[in-house]
Amino acid sequence: MTIAHPHAGDRCVDPDDVGTNPTDNPRFDEIAASRLNRRRLLGWGVGTAGSALLAACGGGGGGGSGAFLPAAPATAAPAPSGNVDTSPAATPPAAPRLGFDAVAKSLADVVAVPAGYTASVLYRLGDPIAAEVPAYRNDGSDEAATYDRRAGDHHDGMTFFGIDASDRWDPAHATRGLLVMNHESMTQLFLHPAGRTVSGTGNAAMRTVADEVQREFYLHGVSVIEVERRDGSWRYRQDSRFNRRIHAVTEMVLSGPAAGTGDMRTRYSPDGTRTRGTVNNCANGATPWGTYLTCEENWAGYFRRIGAIDDPQRSPRELASFQRYGVRGVGGSSRLWATPRPDTADHLYGRWNAEIAGATATDDYRNVANTYGWVVEIDPFDPSGTPKKRTALGRFGHEGACLGPVVPGKPLVWYMGDDAQNEYVYKFVSARAWDPADVGAGMVAGDKYMDEGRLYAARFNEDGSGDWLELGLGINGITAASKAYAFADAADVLINARLAADAAGATKMDRPEWTAVHPKNGEIYLTLTNSTARSAGGANITNAANPRAYTEGGPSLSSGNPNGHIVRFADAGGEPDAVRFAWDVYLFGARSNAGPNVNLSELDADNDFSSPDGLWFSQASPGLLWLQTDDSKYTDVTNCMMLAALPGRVGDGGAKRIANASYVLTDNDEVVGHVAEQKTFVGKPPGADGLRRFLVGPVECEITGVAESGDGRALFVNIQHPGEDTSSLRDPAAFTSHWPDGGNARPRSATVVITRDDGGVIGL
Repeated sequence: MTIAHPHAGDRCVDPDDVGTNPTDNPRFDEIAASRLNRRRLLGWGVGTAGSALLAACGGGGGGGSGAFLPAAPATAAPAPSGNVDTSPAATPPAAPRLGFDAVAKSLADVVAVPAGYTASVLYRLGDPIAAEVPAYRNDGSDEAATYDRRAGDHHDGMTFFGIDASDRWDPAHATRGLLVMNHESMTQLFLHPAGRTVSGTGNAAMRTVADEVQREFYLHGVSVIEVERRDGSWRYRQDSRFNRRIHAVTEMVLSGPAAGTGDMRTRYSPDGTRTRGTVNNCANGATPWGTYLTCEENWAGYFRRIGAIDDPQRSPRELASFQRYGVRGVGGSSRLWATPRPDTADHLYGRWNAEIAGATATDDYRNVANTYGWVVEIDPFDPSGTPKKRTALGRFGHEGACLGPVVPGKPLVWYMGDDAQNEYVYKFVSARAWDPADVGAGMVAGDKYMDEGRLYAARFNEDGSGDWLELGLGINGITAASKAYAFADAADVLINARLAADAAGATKMDRPEWTAVHPKNGEIYLTLTNSTARSAGGANITNAANPRAYTEGGPSLSSGNPNGHIVRFADAGGEPDAVRFAWDVYLFGARSNAGPNVNLSELDADNDFSSPDGLWFSQASPGLLWLQTDDSKYTDVTNCMMLAALPGRVGDGGAKRIANASYVLTDNDEVVGHVAEQKTFVGKPPGADGLRRFLVGPVECEITGVAESGDGRALFVNIQHPGEDTSSLRDPAAFTSHWPDGGNARPRSATVVITRDDGGVIGL
């Protein structure tokens, strides 16, 4: 997830970052405040995956390594093998332990890792991925037409797919693979000679240099690059036949229940089965057959739709959908992609205009926004393959799509967050049961498992239980007579999944971000980055967000839940299609010197953090959790970071009453503070042995995206938008970051590869 920081200059705040949920559905903080004794939940038990394959994800989708390793039940004894002692007196395997000293907080313009580790830059913005493309000059002068064969910007969620000598997928391969990563957005000043070129203001603002917009089209999307370890170091192969960029112009197939319906028809695709491009690709996911899932997050702000012009031509149903998803305005105050003139014959610019401009939907792009907001499947082993947008997984601000336990003969499940304030948590359960014979089947397997199934939204109940509410026509209040929106058919429910979750009564959450599934016990972890509230007049107020409500200083005064937290939950019986679950709060972000009613997880100087975002479980070291931050609340003390954790399980903590310092705005616009006691349940404090800072990034970056080689001896981490707050400056010497090239160079998003100097497994 990318957020606009206090002095972000030409960067804009996407509507989804603000939130568009007008319902009175319960917020998570309201539920946590009144929950009952959750101990009775644990009677459900949490099943194991048996002989299943377990996939660990990072949310955002994601973010998983793509390695699916056989796992025995968590309670099972080791299988007899060689000299293994299987008697009752045998010593159980030692619990994993963090094997590094904590990295100190830092404001330096470097990537800091523990002693005994090395971080090397692997793949930077603009790096060429085809033999004929020259090296990147990094001054805005590179030819725009080459950017479809260069690294994109704002590196984000990623997956490592090991490759064997026959060029086939080998999840355990340690020295060669395809690294597939998202490119969420771009920082325009660093891409063009002197930033973007715009004439006019307000609704009349226009981009006047088409080459600039072309660069931006190409710098979004996804990279597929071949990487290898040679002579002890990692590099990417510029001339690999697998190298590919998927971007904002790439043709996509619309697949699943919403494909081919009237709401998907455009001038480009009169039958509603195709669209072009993918944008704002944040977290990610993977499949057990070896394909990559990229997720479209804050996509709504890319489209131009001026309400004064378009609203009178729209039906109440269309207006309700636009409002709920935030499709309005000029198409981003900095992007303005719909405005270059003249347009091309195939409407590369005009297709970003979502206004009615012709007689029918096939004469314009009035429905184009409906073709975004999906999970997109890509086969990295097929360089000429066409990606598919899987509409059965619903349309919203997808932070990621994390694959749950993979068990032969049982459905597959993906967990997904919707990244905006007061949005929901979802899961998709396939209609077909998993057959391991489909490993390596590519997009054909995707058609089988991802085009038919059930979509659910989560309701977190006050007694610590939860319900998965099915989102289907005629179920849970989702009908043509629904109060806020009249659903027309089953496809309409998926296109307007947010409105369906509203009708069903799902629980509003504090910016649901990445999800990750514990490879040993199948429990699901969810980062909630933060939630703040401000009145129209700018006064800070709190609204008892999640279960903390407090005001913090730092770079700016923030109220609500400015440091975020992590929730975990367990589907009943460990079943992928369970409709009940148990939950608690695993970790609360906080400054180590905050009071006990804020620092509920008892963090110290070696593991305190704010604004959790990226989340991913290692496959090579099951039980090791990587946690990444995207923070603007603690940046007076430290740059963003990555921590290693060894979490317990749901229910390992206890009940706690906290005194929240809440603030309300009176009718006279006076801010009045009061203290309100609130009950919650806090996971066992992690301590130094359970949570430790592993990495701190350069100035003004976000740490996001993590993957590992098949043996866990190389860790790939993305550094996104270093120096982003300099985007209003024009003198490169004044930029606050020059990472990774140093000197007076423009900063560049980049992937680093981290190795241990002794060649050991990372983190343990």
